[in-house]
Amino acid sequence: MAKTSSTASAVTRPAAVSLATAFRFWLKMGFISFGGPAGQIAIMHQELVENRRWISERRFLHALNFCMLLPGPEAQQLAIYIGWLMHKTWGGIIAGLLFVLPSLFILIALSWCYVAFGDVPWVAGLFYGIKPAVTAIVLQAAHRIGSRALKNRVLWALAGLSFVAIFAFDVPFPAIVATAAVIGYVGGRFTPDTFKAGGGHGKADKSFGPALIDDDTPKLAHTVFKGSRLLMLAAVGGILWLVPMAWLTVQYGWDNAFTQMGWFFTKAALLTFGGAYAVLPYVYQGAVEHYHWLIPQQMIDGLALGETTPGPLIMVVTFVGFVAGWTQALFGGEALFWAGAVAATVVTYFTFLPSFLFVLAGGPLIESTHGNLHFTAPLTAITAAVVGVILNLALFFAWHVFWPSGWAGAFDAVAAVVSALALLALLRYKIGVIKVIVSAGVLGLAVTLVKPWVMALLATAMAGA
Repeated sequence: MAKTSSTASAVTRPAAVSLATAFRFWLKMGFISFGGPAGQIAIMHQELVENRRWISERRFLHALNFCMLLPGPEAQQLAIYIGWLMHKTWGGIIAGLLFVLPSLFILIALSWCYVAFGDVPWVAGLFYGIKPAVTAIVLQAAHRIGSRALKNRVLWALAGLSFVAIFAFDVPFPAIVATAAVIGYVGGRFTPDTFKAGGGHGKADKSFGPALIDDDTPKLAHTVFKGSRLLMLAAVGGILWLVPMAWLTVQYGWDNAFTQMGWFFTKAALLTFGGAYAVLPYVYQGAVEHYHWLIPQQMIDGLALGETTPGPLIMVVTFVGFVAGWTQALFGGEALFWAGAVAATVVTYFTFLPSFLFVLAGGPLIESTHGNLHFTAPLTAITAAVVGVILNLALFFAWHVFWPSGWAGAFDAVAAVVSALALLALLRYKIGVIKVIVSAGVLGLAVTLVKPWVMALLATAMAGA
């Protein structure tokens, strides 16, 4: 609960925080950042604003609103921003790295278990229940984003048109995003109220006591915008992208899977407006339909693993990279694990590199504006279009889960029931995603183990009749 102003004034300002202390905190965050962006932002708010008072409520929300405008995982970008604000460039780099590194290692281990033991009956049983739950989770994401973003008929129409475009005409996701951005830009100039951002993240009207970086804290030297610094960051960022990409091209060739992963996930990193669910259709189009690195069922399983591990949900790309490296035996049949681990690392590197550059380059500009952001109309339109794209992804998942053998095959009624129960738990009873996935996995395992007995009993009964 927020303290009153009189109580707050009696509380002393926290002591300066060393980089080593910040390092330990961000490492802890890397292991406890469950719950998707909303959960991760809530954890950071509680730890940094309420408990430790390293940053004030207003400054926290100011940074968050900026990160919401960027492509990429907003929770990780918020960590980079606050780390940079407190300890300059290295602070931002440390915060951003530690936010994803634990998840990288955990997902590499889980991906290895998946590809190595996925055919084991009890593992297959768990995923039999998890897949329909993931379908429900994606539907919930469409509902959650839509309820926040679709504030008028124009935005509803934009969502509907994007759904038709990708569902009926297979329009590439980047084209949908670009078209929506243009519509938002033009619409924002002529009918600004139609494309007004819907509510943001609340008002900064709470005080938890004096913060280390407070509303009235003088501007820190490293937060002052300098054109020379921006040019230097652009040069360093270009080198950090170009050198590994050039090495992969020279070492393996442009058409090799490693090189194509670097190129493809660089583009994906620049299209993640609206969160991880927004870019999943693009990742699916590329990884499954274009490059054939995975099959649809594996993509669904990867999303399930991404939901149950700490770190940004977009870390599902780590799973995509591992499975691609393993199944294509990029280092030969004797080094499948290393092929998967290297591919997962390559994918993760190129996916998250732009986030560091966006925040470190844009931070000084944002610190000089304090809320005067006037470019939200394109983002509002993009978010509306993303709702239709996510709905298409949910329907595509449902098709592969409910009709695993295609339209000509049998309808899996059990999977449909599990998905309906999961959707009810998520929407009606607000049960957490991890609990839903675990429960669905246990239910799927039980059905898998019981089904052979039931089939045997039915066969015996029919034979006796």
